[in-house]
Amino acid sequence: MNTILVAIGGAVGAVSRYLIGQLIMQFRSQHNLPIAMLVVNLLGALGLGTFLSFYTPKEAITDSLYLMVSLGFFGAFTTFSTFSIEAMELMQKRQWKYFWTYVLVTVLGSILLFSASLIFIK
Repeated sequence: MNTILVAIGGAVGAVSRYLIGQLIMQFRSQHNLPIAMLVVNLLGALGLGTFLSFYTPKEAITDSLYLMVSLGFFGAFTTFSTFSIEAMELMQKRQWKYFWTYVLVTVLGSILLFSASLIFIK
């Protein structure tokens, strides 16, 4: 049953990531920075922190809501693999300014937003 809950959350998270990415791509100006995944990953960090600030499972490994939302939804919504591909593409193009901006804003921004949501929402 736990696997099914993670799969359901993951399916919703992956589709949400795709749709939000498509929406962002429609309205963004031509830019070398992979803004869609940047926004999605930052939203995911903020969302996960917000969820965990309101919901603390007693036993995370068996808690249904935690498995579906934290591992399933946010695990699929945010994506380190796409982040890695896009960062590598910027490196290969030698677009160092965009590479470092993307890497630093994604990593530091995610940590800061996650931490801020835990600290300020409680």
